[in-house]
Amino acid sequence: MRITLLEPFYSGSHKQWADGFAKHSSHEVQILSLKGKYWKWRMHGGAAALAEQFMGMDEVPDLILATDMLDLATFLGLTRAKSKDIPTAVYFHENQLTYPWSPSDSDTKTGRDNNYAFINYTSALAADKIYFNSNYHKESFLDALPQFLKQFPDNKGLENIERIKEKSEVLHLGMDLSRFDNIQSKEIPDGAPVVLWNHRWEYDKNPEDFFLILLELKEDKVSFRLVVLGESYARSPKVFEEAKINFKDEILHFGYADSFEEYAAWLKASNVLPVTNKQDFFGGSIVEAMYCGVTPLLPNRLSYPEHLNQNEKHLLYYDREHLRTMLGNFLCKNNQGRFSNSNIRKYDWENSI
Repeated sequence: MRITLLEPFYSGSHKQWADGFAKHSSHEVQILSLKGKYWKWRMHGGAAALAEQFMGMDEVPDLILATDMLDLATFLGLTRAKSKDIPTAVYFHENQLTYPWSPSDSDTKTGRDNNYAFINYTSALAADKIYFNSNYHKESFLDALPQFLKQFPDNKGLENIERIKEKSEVLHLGMDLSRFDNIQSKEIPDGAPVVLWNHRWEYDKNPEDFFLILLELKEDKVSFRLVVLGESYARSPKVFEEAKINFKDEILHFGYADSFEEYAAWLKASNVLPVTNKQDFFGGSIVEAMYCGVTPLLPNRLSYPEHLNQNEKHLLYYDREHLRTMLGNFLCKNNQGRFSNSNIRKYDWENSI
């Protein structure tokens, strides 16, 4: 089968997934993409730009596979002379209906954020098949649709929700986890347990609670070392700069890793990952850490319970104080055992495609 994969935001986890799918699929996959920046403009204008690329192709694919950043309905309208008989599917990495918006984003004050959620809705309507990267993602999107549609004055389309539900399935994110296998851990000089942060430096990852809990434990004379990884942005929360000062004696690494090998080595040197994220539709960085043997302490919500088997449910916490207690106990016991990655090997491309 020949598949054309449409990715308007070809960067980060979107790029990794697209490349991994093309590499590991038994089908012939051609990626049509745009650079991974200006996400709002990609959702508005990406369909037109990728439609032009698509119409310039000589071959006709057997399947069109788009991701959630594409306005699929507009794309199909612009390419109907060529695409009218081709089955379509959309893969939701995230959605703008249930994604928490930054308080600093001016669009939340004008209501224009509805545009992006509506693009996700009409893309789901236009597709023949819809895939979500976690069960939480699928259920939260479907649950949010009634309230979203009821805000409009008429022709709300509530009957379309059942149509979307019938087309929806869960297809967990495929990841290249085996590439971590041959990387050696960093050496930790004093043997203290290492706390890890390996997410983007953004508001929805809730770094404030993460660093505040660590500061409270430090004030209680609990010993630990700290590795802070992840990509920073121009408007990254100020708490990261404060953390560089507050934890100057604990920090082993602070900032983006220069290479995959360095990133993987720091993961393998870490012992515990306390997750304070407000939002995750899947949690790729968390899965990577778990695969490298880092013990996760996860909120009992979002997609996280899906990553644990029944014997690992004790790693779920219910509120901030519960997390503080769990992390304090872990560090005080100087627990440096490795987490078993047997349950999450299912996400490796070799096992998921």
